[in-house]
Amino acid sequence: MIFFSSNTTPRWIIFITDIFYSAVSLYFAYTLRFNFHIPNREIDTFIYVFPFALGVRALSFAIGKIYAGVIRYTSASDAARILFVVLAGSIFFYAANWVSLFFINERFIIPTSVIFIDFFVLSITLTSVRLGAKTLYFWLTNKSKTKVNVIIFGAGESGIITKRTLDRDAGTRYSVLAFVDDDRKKINTRLEGVTIYHTSELPQLLKRNQVARLILSPQKLSATRKSEIIETCLGYDIKILNVPPVSDWINGELSYRQMKGINIDDLLGREPINLNAGSISKKIKDKTVLVTGAAGSIGSELVKQISSYAPKQLLLLDNAESPLYELEVELKEKLKLENFEVILCDVREQQRMEKVFSSFKIDMVFHAAAYKHVPMMEKNPAEAVAVNIQGTKIAADLAVKYGVKEFVMISTDKAVNPTNVMGASKRIAEIYTRSLTPALSKGEGEKTRFVTTRFGNVLGSNGSVIPFFKKQIESGGPVTVTHPEITRYFMTIPEAVQLVLEASAMGKGGEIFVFDMGKSVKIADLARKMIQLYKLTIDKDIKIVYTGLRPGEKLYEELLNNEENTLPTHHPQILIGKVKEYEFAQVSKDVDELIALTETQDNQRIVTKMKQMVPEFISNNSEFEALDKRN
Repeated sequence: MIFFSSNTTPRWIIFITDIFYSAVSLYFAYTLRFNFHIPNREIDTFIYVFPFALGVRALSFAIGKIYAGVIRYTSASDAARILFVVLAGSIFFYAANWVSLFFINERFIIPTSVIFIDFFVLSITLTSVRLGAKTLYFWLTNKSKTKVNVIIFGAGESGIITKRTLDRDAGTRYSVLAFVDDDRKKINTRLEGVTIYHTSELPQLLKRNQVARLILSPQKLSATRKSEIIETCLGYDIKILNVPPVSDWINGELSYRQMKGINIDDLLGREPINLNAGSISKKIKDKTVLVTGAAGSIGSELVKQISSYAPKQLLLLDNAESPLYELEVELKEKLKLENFEVILCDVREQQRMEKVFSSFKIDMVFHAAAYKHVPMMEKNPAEAVAVNIQGTKIAADLAVKYGVKEFVMISTDKAVNPTNVMGASKRIAEIYTRSLTPALSKGEGEKTRFVTTRFGNVLGSNGSVIPFFKKQIESGGPVTVTHPEITRYFMTIPEAVQLVLEASAMGKGGEIFVFDMGKSVKIADLARKMIQLYKLTIDKDIKIVYTGLRPGEKLYEELLNNEENTLPTHHPQILIGKVKEYEFAQVSKDVDELIALTETQDNQRIVTKMKQMVPEFISNNSEFEALDKRN
């Protein structure tokens, strides 16, 4: 039973066993060639031929190292190696025959027909023994003796590698039931003994069979197609696995354990972003870059992506102590970065911010610091103004004072036709930074370019629905959704940051860049899909409860207000919003008055002023709706 133990069989045992099979194969070849009656003349020479043949086989096995493979993981490449090594030995026998014929005793050492028979018998024997031992091993170690059916999407090279990986790593626990593929030319053919079906037949395959896994094998599967396949599988309680990119394979070899389950990002169906790395690098390389809100979801991703463009120095500014420390540790230990400075600072502290700008020769600012929680800001308008407006004003003014070349403001779709304090505060911050551009153009010298980027929700960010739903599902529910018809635009955090960097590279000053967010997603549908990803049944394992719109919340978000339209750029996912022009002197006066009102802590007066500055700010499901009626 040594072949079937959990330990690897010693190589010397495999080597001796292979020599034994070589002896048996040679004897069988002789008996088969002479109809099981070997002539006396052959028997007389057999005592010389036998050690010669086994010596050649032993030498070729040693050189070819066919004994080095782990029996229970025998693969097609192992079988090919065996075939090549046995063929090499047989060719040597054939050459030795001609040497013997012409230079030794004018006869063949081994009959040619025996050489051919021995080649086929030995090749088949060595391969069959290994495959048989592999099958028996996995049968013995599979305690349940039952197989789990698997379907592989993609009948190309990656699909073949995936099947062989299952055979090698998972043994007889998994049985590949079918391949499915979009290529109709492959339909009803067989690949490694498994039938290939068209993707349109996938629902029927899932209905007729007990399928536990579907593995997505293609390396270049479009995000839209991937989303469609996942949607098909979600209703059948099937675990879906991804084959990772080749670059992530360990030592160039795929492992079953590397195949990971899908996540909610895969359901968005958004295609990868193509970046102009050259123009981004030109902006950032050898520059000192400040990121405010660096410990937040967007800020931390900005830091990581900016670091790949070789900045001279990265300044990480945030007032969240613990998250900032965690980011520092990650940059040092995982990314091995050294050219960065961690700055604990609140963006609304004028003196502290002044110290930062005066201490470093900053070339570029990415302003991500902001309060973003809608219901929280609805209850605390003074804080929304202090951080989102005053903090932006301080950072922008200092950028001008200290000659920063570019200031990129991270805004939100909630700033468009705002229905809440948070959105209105971000819109006023947009107005202030944009109004600085024409004001600066009247002066002399190099000017700071102000660029605004506006996008919707990002998956997995702090305070977003994804981690909120995840926590609710893992605690047994219910999953709470505010309204059955509420929709939002979503993109992933890396995707949003990539577009921010691309927009910053193309910005000339004064633009509001609007990102293509794709199709809006119903939050209720998102909740259902997340529950299905956890392989739970809605209303049986977990419930969805509708709680009503929160203060300031609206059913759908917009990226442009009613008076705005867009202009295209060279990047298909980035547009320039054509927005209303504002006079800086008036904007500055209004902003100063609004900031002064925060000292009163009078929410009604603060919000009234905000509505005067942003006429399209109409409160929804909020105590401030009364102000709209009064106006």
